[in-house]
Amino acid sequence: MQIELKEVSPLYLEKDKIAGSQIWAEDVVFRKSEKVQIIAPSGSGKTSLIHFLYRLRNDYTGSIRINESDIRNMTATELANCRTHQLSVQFQDLRLFGNHTGLQNILVKQQLSPYPTGLSVEEMAARLGIEKKLFQKASLCSYGEQQRIAIVRALQQPFDFILLDEPFGYLDEQNRHKAMQLIEEQVELRGAGIILADLKKLDFFSADRILYL
Repeated sequence: MQIELKEVSPLYLEKDKIAGSQIWAEDVVFRKSEKVQIIAPSGSGKTSLIHFLYRLRNDYTGSIRINESDIRNMTATELANCRTHQLSVQFQDLRLFGNHTGLQNILVKQQLSPYPTGLSVEEMAARLGIEKKLFQKASLCSYGEQQRIAIVRALQQPFDFILLDEPFGYLDEQNRHKAMQLIEEQVELRGAGIILADLKKLDFFSADRILYL
């Protein structure tokens, strides 16, 4: 699988920001099993890019193709299949169900598209230090705990790429390393790729390529 961007530019972004980008208005290909970090200052369209790739937004020029298919032309069934089997995502705003427990949030994903991760949800949670939060409402967890719940949730499905939008912003250094290690293990298990967007270079992420947005 590969994701191909051809001269993609957000409609709202200033021309000077587009001109200095290695992604906007360029031809870029992301290949399965490749780990890419995108360094993106505030206001450069980092979250928009993740939303474009997941087809939550269409306010851009150019085209985004997944396996030769323009995602704008996907039917609802094709898009659902892509999100279920090919793309997983951790949004910056996490999008947890606040009135549901951490475990319920995670199991929603697992029930929609189960995948043999080699680790139980409880084992993943223990590795990230949130095993005691699984039975607590997500809204009562700290943002860092919610972020780790969202990471575990994103790993419950099959995927060819995992899209990560500032995935560790509320974690301390030790927990960032633990979370990245878990993600990379699961990515290797699937032979998948990572597209990780953040404000600065993450030294603990062994990226194959770095692009500046």
